[in-house]
Formats: sequence, structure tokens, C-alpha cells
Amino acid sequence: MSARGIAGGPGMSARGIAVTTADELEAIIGEPTRAAAEKTRHRLGEIDREWLAAASLAFVATSDEHGDLDVSPKGDPAGFVHVLDDATIAIPERPGNRRADGFHNVLRNPHVGLIFVVPGRGDTLRINGRATIVRDALFFDDLVVKGHRPALALVVDIDEVFFHCSKAFLRSQAWKPETWAPDAVRRRALIAKSLERPEADVAELDEYYGPSYAERIYG
Repeated sequence: MSARGIAGGPGMSARGIAVTTADELEAIIGEPTRAAAEKTRHRLGEIDREWLAAASLAFVATSDEHGDLDVSPKGDPAGFVHVLDDATIAIPERPGNRRADGFHNVLRNPHVGLIFVVPGRGDTLRINGRATIVRDALFFDDLVVKGHRPALALVVDIDEVFFHCSKAFLRSQAWKPETWAPDAVRRRALIAKSLERPEADVAELDEYYGPSYAERIYG
């Protein structure tokens, strides 16, 4: 197909040209290098443990039995991920909006995908595995933050662990403050007013999401 056809030739849908086979995909992007293909491990090593001890942010991807997905951010002071052993980690649950979308998914389908972020670093640690929701355990005493002992934790039996390169963070310049534009989108109070709490007063919402909000996150 010509470059013109790929860009928008006759018969192309507004969605573009779909890639429908693995052979077609590999013909476009190429095959992974040997190092990339073989970097997956099945147990935590010393470097992985160091990373988890420094990570303060994680993203947890889950799916129900129908394939409907959810990705939820989890954050706490660095080291919030508890390592039970070389093949098992636990992530504490903190107070939230109680939707628990990811937990409901885990009850239906235990497979999870995790990304662990160390602020300022472009590379990330990825872990794939099978999760169990735990309501209490002796290690919960090690998960206390600002007096909050979690009521639940997500215990993950590791299937795969590997590091992911920094290209996404480099391209996005996410860690460069000079590129940040928090005022490019509506502030949180206006989003809540428009989508979640139309009956609320904006001034009240601004106060709710103001400086005191951070003081209540473990309450």
C-alpha cells in the first residue's frame, strides 16, 4: 500500500486500517531484540526489591471475566509495597470512594498487571501475576501509615517481573516541571461540579478539595 493510501486513501474508514494478525503486527514493528525477549523473570531479585523499596506509586490493571478493564493508581510513602518473599508482594488498600472496581474484578478474574514508579525515574518495574484480596494478616502491622492500618491488601503471586525502559517518560517529559501545565484543564472542584456533584456549590467544592484534602486521605 502506498504512503498516500495509509494516510487516507479511498475506502479507508475514519478509524484507520486495522492490524488483525500477529504476522502483520511484526511486519510493521519488527521483532524484539534477544535482550528484550528474554528479560522476563519469575521471582524478585535484589534489584527488584530495591526498586519496590523506593517506589511510591503503582498502577494496578485488572479485568473481569468478560474482559472489561480497570486501571487504578495506588500511592503511599516509598516502600509501601510489602515483599512477603521472592514470589509474593502485598499492596495495602487505603480509604477511597468505595467503588472498589479493581477488587470486584479480582474476585472474578485474579490476573493483574502492575507498574511501579519511582518519581524522577523514567524506567519502571512491571509485575504480572495472580491476586488475592486479604482482609487481615500479621504483615498488616507493617503497612500502617499515619496511624492507618489497612482493612484490606492485595496479595500478588508473581508470574512475571521485568523492567520497562524510559522512552514513555522521556517522550512525555513527565518529570520536567517546566513542561507541567496543571491549569490547562479545569480544576478538580469544577470537574466534580460538572460530572459528579452538580447540586454542590463550587466554593464548597474548592474548600473540600483544597489544602485540607491531603490531611484527610488516611482518615
